[in-house]
Amino acid sequence: MKVATTYDERIALIKEIADRKNKMAKLRKKSSRVLKSVKPKKKDIEIPKESNIYQWTDAPKYAKQYYGETFYETTRYDNDWD
Repeated sequence: MKVATTYDERIALIKEIADRKNKMAKLRKKSSRVLKSVKPKKKDIEIPKESNIYQWTDAPKYAKQYYGETFYETTRYDNDWD
């Protein structure tokens, strides 16, 4: 890190920082143009956005298959409250 102690050093440091800032701005502008020109590749399989491929569509069957007796024992009295 540079420390400017005199007026001339401060002016030189300010110019150096301004030059570096301008270079970075030009580089950002150039890279943004390049990124805009690159198009994303199309996926092989199109999946509709409204569908969730990870959802289980038959809840009772899922519960019976994965939780079996525990599911039965915890839900068999659910309708007694109605």
